[in-house]
Amino acid sequence: MPQARAWTEAADRTIRVMRGEGATWAEIGRILGMSRNTVIERGRRLRAEAPVRAIVVQERPISDDPNRLPLRAGHPITWALLTDLPYPD
Repeated sequence: MPQARAWTEAADRTIRVMRGEGATWAEIGRILGMSRNTVIERGRRLRAEAPVRAIVVQERPISDDPNRLPLRAGHPITWALLTDLPYPD
């Protein structure tokens, strides 16, 4: 049966700092000389999280081409089709 790993404060600090800088679990494991899964398990116990990545959405010009990709739900053009005209009597 495998022996319990004795974690040091230095290893824990390395996991927290590297993960906070955005390093992958595999990179951290290579630095510490441990397997990726071992480092993942310890990182979860330490609540070492990667920084939140910002999602950049680029607006593209809208084409009248009938073969264009569909517009997202609530897009101003599609929403205007539903809300601009009064409801018929």
